[in-house]
Amino acid sequence: MELKTTYLAQHVRELKPSGIRKFFDATAGMSGVISLGVGEPDFVTPWNVREAAILSLEDGYTSYTANAGLPELREEIAKYMERDFCVAYNPESEITVTVGASEAIDIALRAILDPGDEVLVVEPCFVSYAPLVTLAGGVPVIVPALKENDFKVRAWQLEKAVTERTKAIMICSPNNPTGAMLSKAEMEQIADVAKKHDLLILSDEIYAELVYDELYTSFAAIEGMREQTILVSGFSKDLAMTGWRLGFVCAPAEIMEGMLKIHQYAIMCASTMAQYAGIEGLKNGRKDVAEMRKSYRQRRNFIVRSLNEMGLACHNPEGAFYTFPSIESTGFSSEQFAKKLLQAEKVVVVPGNAFGSGGEGYVRCSYATSMAQLQEAMTRMRRFVENLSDN
Repeated sequence: MELKTTYLAQHVRELKPSGIRKFFDATAGMSGVISLGVGEPDFVTPWNVREAAILSLEDGYTSYTANAGLPELREEIAKYMERDFCVAYNPESEITVTVGASEAIDIALRAILDPGDEVLVVEPCFVSYAPLVTLAGGVPVIVPALKENDFKVRAWQLEKAVTERTKAIMICSPNNPTGAMLSKAEMEQIADVAKKHDLLILSDEIYAELVYDELYTSFAAIEGMREQTILVSGFSKDLAMTGWRLGFVCAPAEIMEGMLKIHQYAIMCASTMAQYAGIEGLKNGRKDVAEMRKSYRQRRNFIVRSLNEMGLACHNPEGAFYTFPSIESTGFSSEQFAKKLLQAEKVVVVPGNAFGSGGEGYVRCSYATSMAQLQEAMTRMRRFVENLSDN
């Protein structure tokens, strides 16, 4: 029997499917495809991290952990945050281990939003931000990060968007999909807006370790912002642990208490073996992270140069592993370009409008793949663009 549409809640019916998965799924059954679409490291999780999970299974550690996560893992996260980002958190009351950074964002929004509360969402941004605000009963208010500012939102734009219902500002720096990273001075200006209007900052810092040219500043480290920041991060990107689904969230104790309630009822706890792997990654995985960062930097330099040389104007991303070239010169929309490139050259890119209307005229190309694959992908894209010019 076919399910009646009316059984679904209206706000769920109105949600659009992920624009990223749409193009990833379109390649099913195709051979010879090079994907620059999904933001997933091509590296395998370091062996010592995998071994720690294996040993936990061999030792019989297969039960639930504390809801907030293994105490030892939370202690290591606290040490890591203080050592690398100069922010001190109490591992007992201000840190929760989550099922990826995505769950952390979800429970944060559900914990802080009353029906009708507004969240300023900076676009282009990861596809889940606005939908998660909606699912939490809030109202996403889109604030565009403009191309003339290298896709960095300005404090005055956020100030202009604040209303009496505004509760929080969502920030992702380095950004997915643009790779743009806010400077400390730019963050301080945004912090002034948050302080003035008593707003929370929901800071997605999942790419904090993948920064190439400058030192990274955590939003919680900005003077006076620790008590107004919910900091989200995880292990997926820097330690190539996407399939492990291991993240964490740091926040003031009062806010964390609310998030932990939701986490308890919805999740119980993150995977036990993944948590043991996370402990090893924080203790002994920094060398692997440095090597991966070095490789990503080389790939970034190559792909940015290649895209600009073929006429697809591309700013230099300061972090993450994405480029966001303009395809306006081709005369195609973002979706048209992505579809025609896939059909003609079997290269997958993600239309920029999947990340919000401000991404129209751009495509996201992930360089989280091997240099050999990137070189072949750039050869195919160059041929595709040259054929467009000839025609």
